[in-house]
Amino acid sequence: MKICVLGAGALGCAIGGVLTEAGHEVWLVNRGQAHVGAMKQRGLLMREQGIDRVVPVRASTDCREIAEAGGPVDLVIVLVKSFHTREAMQAALPIVGEDTVVMSLQNGLGHEDTLADVVGRRKVLAGKTYAGGVMLGLGHIIVGTQGKETFIGELDGGMTARAGRIADAFNRAGLVTTVSPRIMGVMWDKLLVNVATGALSGITGLAYGALYQVPEVEACAAAAVAEAMAVARASGIALSIHDPRQPWTLAAAGLPPEFKASMLQSLEKGSLTEIDYINGAVVRQGARCGVPTPVNQALVACIKGIERGLPG
Repeated sequence: MKICVLGAGALGCAIGGVLTEAGHEVWLVNRGQAHVGAMKQRGLLMREQGIDRVVPVRASTDCREIAEAGGPVDLVIVLVKSFHTREAMQAALPIVGEDTVVMSLQNGLGHEDTLADVVGRRKVLAGKTYAGGVMLGLGHIIVGTQGKETFIGELDGGMTARAGRIADAFNRAGLVTTVSPRIMGVMWDKLLVNVATGALSGITGLAYGALYQVPEVEACAAAAVAEAMAVARASGIALSIHDPRQPWTLAAAGLPPEFKASMLQSLEKGSLTEIDYINGAVVRQGARCGVPTPVNQALVACIKGIERGLPG
């Protein structure tokens, strides 16, 4: 399968790296010239269980290079920051053909509608992954994919051959993947995990090892998740999670103590976060359905304040 990972940061490189090792033609696209240059020069360094390995990869800053090298791709995996989704997908149009599938694995809610605006709803699949990655340096990541589940599905809940082919490719690469007929519920399940740890990691500046040693942080996480669950129920979303402490446990399962939530990674790089698409999505939907969300409102406010203090 010919695959483009659009937004090859830590998670994108982790997924793209293991798909490359499984024999697929994978292109890792990132706007950072230094990051792409490092991967072109020496390959992608992937650290797993403390051991680094080098994976030769195809990397680029521009999708036109992929088009010039061989036309459209079979699958675009979208992993750019939420606020870059439309711009990035428009730039990727040269590699989108008649049968290309565009699949978001981004954190938060609402990306599929944006993608559908650019390429048409027929081409879009939804997905959520519990896999993770940490950027150690240019072209150097910690891989957090082992045993971490990924769910994909058609927007209308149908079970299609194309979704099955993608799941098969992922599974053969060691990415535990299931095609779900209830992808909206799955997306909310994943949102709960992001709600549990993302903002709190960003606010405290703590990696998971230290974050999970603070009982007050765990209690705050459970309160934020409980609000999100109430919003989901009021919105008619069927969740598979029923205990507000379960997402807190799921978030760290199988990950090393030095793992950092993507929100913290963004802040450490001096970048804006995806808070508007995670806790902010809970707040907005809560307002629509009349469910109070004071804990999530506070977490959004704290992250917005930290973002305001970023240089530049």
